[in-house]
Amino acid sequence: MEHLSVDHLVGIRDLTRQDIELIFKTADSFKEVINRPIKKVPSLRDITIANLFFENSTRTRLSFELAEKRLSADVVNFSASSSSVKKGETLIDTVNNILSMKVDMVVMRHPNPGAAKFLSKRTNTCVINAGDGTHEHPTQGLLDAFSIRERLGSVEGKKVVIVGDILHSRVALSNIYTLQKLGAEVMVCGPTTLIPKYIHTLGIQVEHNLRRALEWCDVANMLRIQLERQDIQYFPSLREYSMQYGLNKEILDSLEKEIIVMHPGPINRGVEITSDVADSKQSIILQQVENGVAVRMAVIYLLAAKIGR
Repeated sequence: MEHLSVDHLVGIRDLTRQDIELIFKTADSFKEVINRPIKKVPSLRDITIANLFFENSTRTRLSFELAEKRLSADVVNFSASSSSVKKGETLIDTVNNILSMKVDMVVMRHPNPGAAKFLSKRTNTCVINAGDGTHEHPTQGLLDAFSIRERLGSVEGKKVVIVGDILHSRVALSNIYTLQKLGAEVMVCGPTTLIPKYIHTLGIQVEHNLRRALEWCDVANMLRIQLERQDIQYFPSLREYSMQYGLNKEILDSLEKEIIVMHPGPINRGVEITSDVADSKQSIILQQVENGVAVRMAVIYLLAAKIGR
């Protein structure tokens, strides 16, 4: 069996292109599994996984839990809102208490950037980052690239524009790293106030005109406006943002070529994209959700193979 070069998945930057291709190849097999009548395999029957979510989540938490159960792992779910964290317990103490119950792997979402890496260096368990603040969301970056590969045949040489709130998005950073490692061209598009100042150091293009960006790309990944992370007003109103950077069917149909539309969810319909775009044949949003389970199964399976080695 081929192995990943890492013992944890805390960020895409730690992965090689070979690691990503191995994850995709493994996800191809698991996608066949989740589409058959019996959707389970006994691969991780002796593995216990704790899902630690210090931030609210629906799709990511359910996707990880489903992936774990499809692999026959034992699953423990932890919610910070009803835990001893509220009483002042530290992250390390919380995790060590959970690990003392013989947990093999931790999937963690945390509001602080770097929390997953911090944990991976201070505990004797395998850590998967399910999103750390505005830093990274590696499995989302992987499943988005996997979805492009599935629809277009490959990622190499494709032009992908990421539109919206780049400044507060962990999805954007993981997408950029994944796409670049796989040979895609990447552009970001949005208001100047929502484009990080460091973005030019990543070797990507910046565009502030949505139409020009859409005419350039093969794939448009429309990000959610993350109002919960915005401490000041970055644009006059959602209505004005939608008029400048929202994708509707009229714009989509007026392009000279057919592009693919993606969204990591949850969708603010009528803000980033309209309902007729979200539900159109050019949208692969639901395929992203399905692929998320297969990709997360692949990541968990490949990392579990390294436990105890």
